[in-house]
Amino acid sequence: MAVSRATIVDQNFIEAIGALEPASTQPDVDSVVAEGSQLTGRQALEIFQSMIESRHLDFHSRELKKENHSFYTIGSSGHEGSAAVAAAIRPTDSAFLHYRSGGFFVQRARQVPGQTPLFDVLLGIVASSDEPIAGGRHKVFGSKALNIPPQTSTIASHLPKAVGAAFAIERMNRLGLPGETPNDSLVICSFGDASSNHSTACGAFNTASLADFQRLPCPVLFLCEDNGLGISVRTPGGWVAQRFQAHANIEYFHADGLDIADVYDTAQAAAHYVRHTRRPAFLHLSLVRLLGHAGSDVEQLYRSKSEIESTEAQDPVLRTAKWLCTEGWLQPSECLAMYESARSRIRGLGREAIRRPKIETAKEVMVPLAPLQPDLVRTEAGRTIDPEIRQAFFGKLPETDRPRHLSMLLNRALGDLLLKYPESIIFGEDVARKGGVYHVTADLQKRTGVGRVFNTPLDETAILGLAMGAAQQGMLPMPEIQYLAYLHNAIDQIRGEACSLSFFSQGAFQNPMVVRIAGLAYQKGFGGHFHNDNSVAALRDIPGLIMACPSNGPDAVGMLRTCMAAAKVHGQVSVFLEPIALYMTKDLHEEKDALWSFEYPRPDHSVPVGQAKTWTEGNDLTILSYGNGLWMSLRVAKRLEQSHGLQIRVVDLRWLNPLPVQDISEAAHATGKVLIVDECRKTGGMAESIMCTVIEEHPEAEVARISAADTYIPLGAAANLVLIQEADIEQAALSLMGTK
Repeated sequence: MAVSRATIVDQNFIEAIGALEPASTQPDVDSVVAEGSQLTGRQALEIFQSMIESRHLDFHSRELKKENHSFYTIGSSGHEGSAAVAAAIRPTDSAFLHYRSGGFFVQRARQVPGQTPLFDVLLGIVASSDEPIAGGRHKVFGSKALNIPPQTSTIASHLPKAVGAAFAIERMNRLGLPGETPNDSLVICSFGDASSNHSTACGAFNTASLADFQRLPCPVLFLCEDNGLGISVRTPGGWVAQRFQAHANIEYFHADGLDIADVYDTAQAAAHYVRHTRRPAFLHLSLVRLLGHAGSDVEQLYRSKSEIESTEAQDPVLRTAKWLCTEGWLQPSECLAMYESARSRIRGLGREAIRRPKIETAKEVMVPLAPLQPDLVRTEAGRTIDPEIRQAFFGKLPETDRPRHLSMLLNRALGDLLLKYPESIIFGEDVARKGGVYHVTADLQKRTGVGRVFNTPLDETAILGLAMGAAQQGMLPMPEIQYLAYLHNAIDQIRGEACSLSFFSQGAFQNPMVVRIAGLAYQKGFGGHFHNDNSVAALRDIPGLIMACPSNGPDAVGMLRTCMAAAKVHGQVSVFLEPIALYMTKDLHEEKDALWSFEYPRPDHSVPVGQAKTWTEGNDLTILSYGNGLWMSLRVAKRLEQSHGLQIRVVDLRWLNPLPVQDISEAAHATGKVLIVDECRKTGGMAESIMCTVIEEHPEAEVARISAADTYIPLGAAANLVLIQEADIEQAALSLMGTK
């Protein structure tokens, strides 16, 4: 049976300090602790207080676990020196903390009046709904008052948005936009040595370095808390130092994380560098990990007893206590009194925490997800700006122009939104001077300036990280992902970061943004998997994400306005999926009939989230579709009317999440026969959810579906072998009607 190392570490401290002889008391607690240091005795004592409180939080979480009250035992023991980093920087500097930065969290709370960090952490550990940031949904270090957005990441997926937040500080300054923090703020993000190897982290380091290389300000301080272990896997000795000392355009600082004076002074130097040069830096703390990875981790299975004991001998709380007592800043009896007082207070707070309420219903769990108030969103979407400003921007008002295709109307809508929201920005690969691969953003940079529309590195993770960071700083980003397939390189930035932030902060922190993605299939003469991707499954199950998929220009304009309004009003994250094959489509039934070219909608036009559009009012059969499938279905419906006299009701779903359930129900009820035309894959496409909705609402209805094959899409004409064709729609419709 594994021995409790927490008990041993605790007893080691008590015995070691109890054995110390009293030293002469320092005469001036406000003097520095050593020549050349900036740390005063008073500051050292305050940092030490945070360290022992963080330690006792770890101890008590394990005690509560034995009583089945604690649900989280990953602790900060060995990492308490991060408290000295918190003491060295401002509480107004945004801090993206990983799960071992407990010392930092407690110390920062000391810098802001009215905080209760110990009780807050305990409420999180016992999953109480009274916990102020996540409401019992997860144990996180987070606080709006402390400028600490909650992170649930264990693999450094928060680094890209930290870089984005740092970049956005300077971009907002440049654009003259008001920020919630001082103009010379920096952003700090902490992570472990093992996480520094993750591709997401590497992308963040590269983005910060590239920004600095191009002389773009990026005041981010990377804080690597290096304990030499990733659960049981060892980081090769010297690897982190060698790697980051040589990292271009990121200044390297190192401190002994077990020496709070060294940590404080080095952190001050690093923060001063970042704050005043507006350049990125890497602060490397050499630490130890005590008590294993978590309470469930039996460390003895992969570390020898002698190695564990050797690590425990380097306990930073004990080391700091001995130093303070030896130097006369604290007497051993006072030190033990502080230590036991912290234990007693935390146990008392723990007893209160377990009495606090828990989440009891599914509804309570889901409250922070997509809290849309349609009337507020509709009002914001319909809010217009001065026509003279628009006239000057466009040359002539776009609604007075002749009918145009989808791409052109989207371009005009994006221009309108840049005017309406001064805090909005557009960025991505090729979006600036080129105007995007399909020219959707053409001329927008020329009209608004490089500060509002700009290119990014070829890295979707960096693009989405920038969007989140900028959003958290108060901007309204509209990032572009060049192709749907490219999104899968970075899907966790939406799934695990963007859409989870509001959930794990009860709306205190938000990522308002609209992610534009060129996607779906049916490109003629071009394509292959990466440019003709029809996979939406990875997006469909992301909680709270709005998914819009317009099939035509006017809907695209109205839906885009709604998505931006939802971002503005509710901090909502939306994915705006634009069908590439319809960008330049002008005709519907015949060449040059111009039936798929439309006038630009009036400035107050919008399309409510979850509202479908009925194109034809037939009573024989309902076709439910979206995107390219909608365009094809309209063509088939006309031919079926001409050849078989069938009156087809064609409904454009428009919104893939949330689905327009009421409109689906009404359309199914109107005909009793429903054909779902899903251009995406049979498995994981939209048809599964749509069909379930129809059956749940109208179990008596006859329902059929056609979908694309479960395959990657090949190049050239072979793509048509696995994608839905108009003949397939026609045959399926006739079969459902019992007609050959």
